[in-house]
Amino acid sequence: MTYSQRMSTGPGTLLLLDSASLYFRAFYGVPDERADPQDPPTNAVRGFLDMIATLVERYRPSHVVACWDDDWRPAWRVAAIPTYKTHRVAVVDGGTAVEDAPADLNTQVPVIIEALAALGIPRWGAAHYEADDVIGTLVARAHGTQPVDVVTGDRDLFQLVDDAARIRVLYTARGGVRDPDLVDQAFLSAKYGVPTGAAYADLAVLRGDSSDGLPGVRGIGEKTGAALLERYGTLGGLIAAVDGGDPAIKGAQRTRLEEGRGYLDVAPAVVRVAADVPLPPDVPPLPQHPVDPSALDRLARTYRITGPVSRVTAALASR
Repeated sequence: MTYSQRMSTGPGTLLLLDSASLYFRAFYGVPDERADPQDPPTNAVRGFLDMIATLVERYRPSHVVACWDDDWRPAWRVAAIPTYKTHRVAVVDGGTAVEDAPADLNTQVPVIIEALAALGIPRWGAAHYEADDVIGTLVARAHGTQPVDVVTGDRDLFQLVDDAARIRVLYTARGGVRDPDLVDQAFLSAKYGVPTGAAYADLAVLRGDSSDGLPGVRGIGEKTGAALLERYGTLGGLIAAVDGGDPAIKGAQRTRLEEGRGYLDVAPAVVRVAADVPLPPDVPPLPQHPVDPSALDRLARTYRITGPVSRVTAALASR
């Protein structure tokens, strides 16, 4: 029986939402049902609220944080690897670089922010950090004190998985929030051949990720990377073996690892999430009722999202 099968959800669980991952999924997955194209789009708002309702109903967390990208492409990551998220950049307003996103989604993000505030779900971000770093910091704070479920469609956060600390990822890329992959250490071992979240981070460095503009080491894919980590224990152990002339590393593999040596020096700091983001000291308990019902009612009427608002309100009350 795996950790995720054993783990009891419910009171005491901290649920961390990778917010942008979820509202992007909602935007592309929920139909735009506007009868009049002049009306404001609401599919991302409706989908995001429905996701929260589903998660609260199913996992019954005691605390929820909507983790936010205050900086989706931090300069310190770009300085280390200039290609970081380059393909997602759009240039607007005389040269300002922003994340490339549909206009119909961008107009809905402020409504999501208002809805979270009215519900009483904290929305936490920090200057110069991504939502992943907020999540990493909150996981580090909670380490060993309460179960943590991280909800995301991004594999990067698999690095946080830790059975002993009761930290798992609800991975939404395939089944959404209704049927996520429950990522624990058994999942990582079966899927990627690595035993821990920390080892997954090392594998992610070696493999790279084209969706984030991380080149990886040429010729080192998941299977080869996992085999090297199994042999040398950690990325640091592998680098020491390369630098020390270990005869077991030879031929094209040695050439490629030596060629990628500069990348291996800087990539871990880019791939690994921060654990020291400045955030408020305490996560407030998830309320059973909206903290600003009049504001929530106004949003429901203005944007015609009464159904999703009613569902998320009922989910809060049912805990």
